[in-house]
Amino acid sequence: MQAWVIGNWKQNPATSRDVDTLLEGLLTAIYADTKFSSNCCNLMVAPSDIHLAAVNARLKDTSVLCSAQDISAHSATTGAYTGDCSAQQVVDAGATWTILGHSERRQYHQESHECLLQKMTHAFTQNLGVVFCIGETQTQYDAKQTLEVIDNQLSVIKDLLDQQPDITVSLAGRLIIAYEPVWAIGTGKVPTVYEVSKTHQHIKQTVAGFANNLEDMTVLYGGSVNADNADSFALDSMIDGALVGGASLKAESFLAIAKAFS
Repeated sequence: MQAWVIGNWKQNPATSRDVDTLLEGLLTAIYADTKFSSNCCNLMVAPSDIHLAAVNARLKDTSVLCSAQDISAHSATTGAYTGDCSAQQVVDAGATWTILGHSERRQYHQESHECLLQKMTHAFTQNLGVVFCIGETQTQYDAKQTLEVIDNQLSVIKDLLDQQPDITVSLAGRLIIAYEPVWAIGTGKVPTVYEVSKTHQHIKQTVAGFANNLEDMTVLYGGSVNADNADSFALDSMIDGALVGGASLKAESFLAIAKAFS
């Protein structure tokens, strides 16, 4: 299985010029390292919607993919939903994947099980891959509720398969799980590799129980991943890559993480 390293830019960078600078640094570094580019893991970046089309245009004919950070739950296409971007619209702008269920969306926008089920349904109807984020809070971690929380969050996938059993055939190649403990995102706090590995094992076993062809689900780790700790995560067979936040905003650190998983 080829690893994935995905850069979630969140509400960054501030300007189009900054986006161009980041992309130029990233592509220059990739082209300069022929060994890296020939043995690379799958690379993807997720810019803000306003920069999505420009980023996609710059990445055309490169190996780096482009993802949206979210899509509308209300419609897969168009509608009277001010401020929303649909799955169809982000595909038209160049995205081939979208991030769904990120803890910041769950926290700041109160995204529910039903909301995420709708978003996932819309994504797959537009042939958009999904990076589905799950993870527990500090309180839940301290109470040893991690696996219980994760099982509840993963039930979105089970409900999707119950509603649309025909989607099972294509789901394996269009779904990635990203385990991101909320207490580790942007805090500098990092769980041990052993903890992450055992949690990933549980995720893989749980999802495999939903359908026969989901036995080899890709599961990424996210949460204060950086150039210094990526090697230790990459050595574990249960960790199939990384969803990277702040460290993806500098070409050097992002590529160092990618090299660790290559």
